[in-house]
Amino acid sequence: MPYLDLPPDLKLYYTIDDYTDPWAKPDTVLFVHGANENTDAWRPWMPHLSRYYRLIRIDQRGFGKTGAVPAGFEYTTELFVDDFVRVINQLSDGPVHVIGGKSGGINVIKLAATRPDLVKTVTLCSTPIRPPKAQGWVDHMANQGMRSWVRSTMRSRLGTQMPERGIDWWVDLMGSTALTTMQAYLKWVNGIDVRPDLEHITCPVLVLTTESPYRDKAEVEAYRQYIKNLELKIFATDGYHAAGAAPDDSARATLDFLNRHR
Repeated sequence: MPYLDLPPDLKLYYTIDDYTDPWAKPDTVLFVHGANENTDAWRPWMPHLSRYYRLIRIDQRGFGKTGAVPAGFEYTTELFVDDFVRVINQLSDGPVHVIGGKSGGINVIKLAATRPDLVKTVTLCSTPIRPPKAQGWVDHMANQGMRSWVRSTMRSRLGTQMPERGIDWWVDLMGSTALTTMQAYLKWVNGIDVRPDLEHITCPVLVLTTESPYRDKAEVEAYRQYIKNLELKIFATDGYHAAGAAPDDSARATLDFLNRHR
């Protein structure tokens, strides 16, 4: 398995999908998953983009094959961004396009705002502007298990059109996250507000969202207000996780966006 050594304390798991022509020099795209996810969350996107782009997927610090963080670990936005900078510097020969899913997009925003030299474009998939309403989440995870909490969120996350086998697959993926990771992650994410960073993003930005009642309409207005070079796609699905509830539509919209900003 490919791991990237990020001293002093991290071996970060990653995959590269590249089915471009052998003689081509494709742009690189970095995928950043959200809470409780890993590289497999982007699986349906790969056939759409890997013929034209070199795709790097990572398991963020604390998630997937990268491994859990210990109890009491302190996440910071700066720590996540530093991980991304080192991934880009070691796995790409120049700036990349960056795609962030849900809360993973929070750190993508900070990366684009503070390191514009490393970011060609940003795609945000249902990324929140303000902290989620997370009351009781940690207690549920601790007392009833991670899989129970994940399953309780899944239908609103993926919408009424997702088959039960799809729900089960996502529960398996997200339910494997360690409690220590989510305790640390929720402590971090509950303090975020990305609005001060949005106006500092100079590259083109694509925002993907849905018509789910769980998506705050104020988020869309904030993106419109603060981002100078914005494109917006709203998908007709009642699942609030655009990248998972509408993966084909999301990937096709992103491919079109990337092709226009290579």
